[in-house]
Amino acid sequence: MNENVKEKVLQGHKNGMAMMLIIVAAYIAAIALVVITAIGLDDPTAFIAGATSDRLNLIIFVFSIIYVSIGWFPFLGLKVLKPGEALVLTLFGKYIGTLKEDGFYYVNPFCTAFNPAADTKLGQSGDIAEGKKIAGITINNSDLQFSGAGQSKKISLKVMTLSNSRQKVNDLLGNPVEVAVAVMWKVTDTAKAVFAVDNFKEYLSLQSDTAVRNVVKLYPYDITENVDTTGDGIADDGSLRGSTELVAQRIKEEIQSKVSDAGIEIVDARITYLAYAPEIAAAMLQRQQAAAVVDARKLIVDGAVGMVELALERLNEKELVELDEERKAAMVSNLLVVLCGNHDAQPVVNSGSLY
Repeated sequence: MNENVKEKVLQGHKNGMAMMLIIVAAYIAAIALVVITAIGLDDPTAFIAGATSDRLNLIIFVFSIIYVSIGWFPFLGLKVLKPGEALVLTLFGKYIGTLKEDGFYYVNPFCTAFNPAADTKLGQSGDIAEGKKIAGITINNSDLQFSGAGQSKKISLKVMTLSNSRQKVNDLLGNPVEVAVAVMWKVTDTAKAVFAVDNFKEYLSLQSDTAVRNVVKLYPYDITENVDTTGDGIADDGSLRGSTELVAQRIKEEIQSKVSDAGIEIVDARITYLAYAPEIAAAMLQRQQAAAVVDARKLIVDGAVGMVELALERLNEKELVELDEERKAAMVSNLLVVLCGNHDAQPVVNSGSLY
């Protein structure tokens, strides 16, 4: 990367309106001189003969024709910037500065705007595009769109959104999951953005993909016992599904550490899609259902045991009936069957003894 190039904001060039009026007035004057001198020039051969007036008219006529032919060139120095736009200017390959404030500018007509990422549009971004899109090609892994021609060389300073397509990544346990991330970003240093990397938009997209893979592989999809996701050597309950904010923050920090040298600031990052890969989604759904059934049964059993204990205590307190150990066991068994069963109990009337 070229770290020697530092951003230099050009000031004092907001004289575009005055320069435009001067250029237009000079152009009109040149046209008028062409007409006047053409009428006053009776004999063009008089220049050879040495007539002073005709010679002067002919000289003015020639210079006026030349100016009318090339008088459009100074108009190239007129630059208009809206809020949230910047223009990086180079003169014969040398960086001379950046226009960042909105206004009507006039600069050296030989200056050219430089933006290698002008033809690249990120998915859902608010890139500046004043020209018409002639042709487009989409790259699925990074949602980059390249247009054939007509794109403005201006750089947007607004907060834009990169919405990369879904990626299939293995989590901490090796289960394939699909993740999609939306990254909010903006250009803070235009010189670094255009000179430090070949294409800062492609660079950002690639670093976002890499950061997602690096962070997702540190977490299990669901909460798992004896798993350390923070790197402190202590097991925690971090997971992709339960710690979405924390995972997104780590992705943001990972991307920012990679793109700082490209003059880009990551404003925020959010996980927009998270799911098991289709090939294991059905199996993982059954696993989740089984775990839910086990948890529900455990809760039911805990509640049933508590109710049986309460029933025995109340019977002893009221002294309604004396139960030996065998009768208590039978009562406990019957109550657990009734309370833990999936169907309504069917009462049975016993007309004889319990034995």
